[in-house]
Amino acid sequence: MNLHAEYRIAALGQSKTVVIRRWLATAVTAVVLLAMSAISTPARAQTLSPKIAADLAAVIISTATPKASWAAVDAVKGKIFKVIVVGMGSDQQLVSLRAAVVAGGGSVNYRYESIQGFAAIIPGTTIVDIANRADVDSISPNRSASKAGSFLATTTGAATVRATTPSLDGTGIGIAILDSGIYDAHLGFLANDLKTNRVAKAVDMRLAADSSIAPFPTTLVAQDLTTAYYPGSTSQIARETKINTASVAYPDTYGHGTVVASVAAGRAVTGTPDVAGIAPNATLYDVKVLDSKGVGSIGDVLAGIDWVIYHSKEYKIRILNLSLAADSTESFRTDPLCRAVRSAVAAGLTVVVAAGNYGKNATGAEQFGAITAPGNDPSVITVGSVNTRSTALRGDDIVNFFSSRGPSRGVWVDALGVNQHDNLLKPDLVAPGNRVISALSDNLTAGSPYNTLVDRFPSLRVTTFISKQTTGQMTLSGTSISAPVVTGTIALMLQANPGLTPALIKAILQYSAQPLGNASLVQQGAGLLNVDGAVRIAQALRTDIATAVAAGTIKSGDNLLATGKVLPSPVSTINGETVKWGRIIFAGGTHLLSGVSLLQKYQGFYDPRLSWGGSSWSRLYTPVYFTQKLANTFMSYAQESVPPNGSLVTGGVVLADTLAGNSSLIYGTGIFMPTANLANLLSTGQGVTLSQGIALSEGIALSEGIALSEGIALSEGVALSEGISLPEGIALSESSLDQYRTLGDAGPNGDPALGEL
Repeated sequence: MNLHAEYRIAALGQSKTVVIRRWLATAVTAVVLLAMSAISTPARAQTLSPKIAADLAAVIISTATPKASWAAVDAVKGKIFKVIVVGMGSDQQLVSLRAAVVAGGGSVNYRYESIQGFAAIIPGTTIVDIANRADVDSISPNRSASKAGSFLATTTGAATVRATTPSLDGTGIGIAILDSGIYDAHLGFLANDLKTNRVAKAVDMRLAADSSIAPFPTTLVAQDLTTAYYPGSTSQIARETKINTASVAYPDTYGHGTVVASVAAGRAVTGTPDVAGIAPNATLYDVKVLDSKGVGSIGDVLAGIDWVIYHSKEYKIRILNLSLAADSTESFRTDPLCRAVRSAVAAGLTVVVAAGNYGKNATGAEQFGAITAPGNDPSVITVGSVNTRSTALRGDDIVNFFSSRGPSRGVWVDALGVNQHDNLLKPDLVAPGNRVISALSDNLTAGSPYNTLVDRFPSLRVTTFISKQTTGQMTLSGTSISAPVVTGTIALMLQANPGLTPALIKAILQYSAQPLGNASLVQQGAGLLNVDGAVRIAQALRTDIATAVAAGTIKSGDNLLATGKVLPSPVSTINGETVKWGRIIFAGGTHLLSGVSLLQKYQGFYDPRLSWGGSSWSRLYTPVYFTQKLANTFMSYAQESVPPNGSLVTGGVVLADTLAGNSSLIYGTGIFMPTANLANLLSTGQGVTLSQGIALSEGIALSEGIALSEGIALSEGVALSEGISLPEGIALSESSLDQYRTLGDAGPNGDPALGEL
């Protein structure tokens, strides 16, 4: 099996105008203005014009004296605003638009060359008229560039969380990044004190004994090097010493891992564009498994997962991010990566995985069934990619064409010797993953100041500000960029409530997600990530759930709500938009569940030791710890067994399997049903409210869930050639393909492959 990073090059060959437009036009500071707190009806601000940034619209409407640096009161004209007006259309110099600003009593102070736009001072009474012009793309306040502005925080709802609970920034939560390394010298990885480096540990698993870069022995020696391995043993200490890379000057020569870490937990650096990640004070653990070309071996990744599991309690690592994939056609039941992530989940780690970038086949047509491993495992959170179209508004977001569609198609052999497919619902949800700006890793030892990706594709580097070695920025696209957006969100959730289990975290993320347009269950999963909703649910639940599960003191149907708490209303306000939660979760990979009982009562499948996938498979993974040193701290392995009889899902939960119907691509039913349609049906009270729930009987789930009908052609897994050359390769982001939105239409030039990973 080949292993490769899951990403796509962002907008190769595009002008700097497009790269910087998002920063200037849509990035909203995470520091919410005091004036906004006076607005009790944020929906009013949105009605001004969707082209006006939410914070600007709020101050326009507010009756309070503006306190923002970009707002003032003129004795004659009333409120006036310093703004950035971004135009559109064939008039690059925006002659007519500039004239309209002047005619409306405003002044144009500077016209940019890097974007099609200008800086202006405009009275509040005329901003709406200017925004409604056809040649206007957006109007944003001229915010201070030194503030921690983050496009990701704005569009995902993380900025809303920071406004209400500023202390939620990932503090105390450890995130392990298995990737090509993290360039820890970048200032984006400093802690709140702006002195401490948050990359707490760096190891290179390729330096382990059986590594992808180790020489193949010409003779075999009959010895077992693993027999004396335990915490504190000579072999354990020797291995830790060998893989330690704390002193390496340029730990990420490829560049991918630094981007992933930055998206999850990067900090905005004074004077740079929109770069802040979702959890900017989380602790990072750099577990290198990919080389300078973004390629690694399954063995190295397995060793990396082992290392994270082994040290998870010691280092307080709670989340494992895998923005990589292997070309496995195996079932999740047998795939080694899937087995490994199930053990990680059993140890209490929440595992986030990229769905893959195989949403289109070689002809450019949409293909289903191309989820890569270990994203095909039911225990992980598999993340697809969304194109935000460079706006902070969520209503125009679409699932990227390249994002892998479900269902999972791993093959297993039944008792009669017949090949069967897993057909599990995937991805679990989607998150922004198109042209995301993040930290740039340097590599001065290679004769070039930049990493391999930027060396090969210089347009990836953000050049619209003066940067130095420790502040550089670049862009990337792909499901590997979407995954750490979810990872950062989970860090916020765990900081708010450390008692959440991995399966409960997935349920919360899906329940609060926003279904997009006509995208189906196997295109977008439960919908678009909603950080605000996920954190608010986490805050409403008991904080002792995980410890109660481990101690065996909680059972199906027990109360999950914290004392005095109720579930929040299923709606969020994000950047001025009203976002309705879909309230749909996937269970067992084949069941669609809904209803408040899911989060008010403990469900049996929230036990991290239980892995449930399909109607005929469930396993219990019981952690077994070394006893030689610090018992119950260092896990040795997970014991796999068939779980005893018991309740998986309680009564009162709403089952939507039959509501979705049999799967038909033509009729849009079953797994091909638009998520929004299913959410709408459930909101009207449809679906089956379970009286007895779903139970295990000798390890077999009673209900079959959603089944595929005959005659649907799906990809038979993602089979890639040997070596490092991949069919998809490095391809264009979808920023230039917005006009090509019919399924199966590949856009200009068929979105061609441009190179190898």
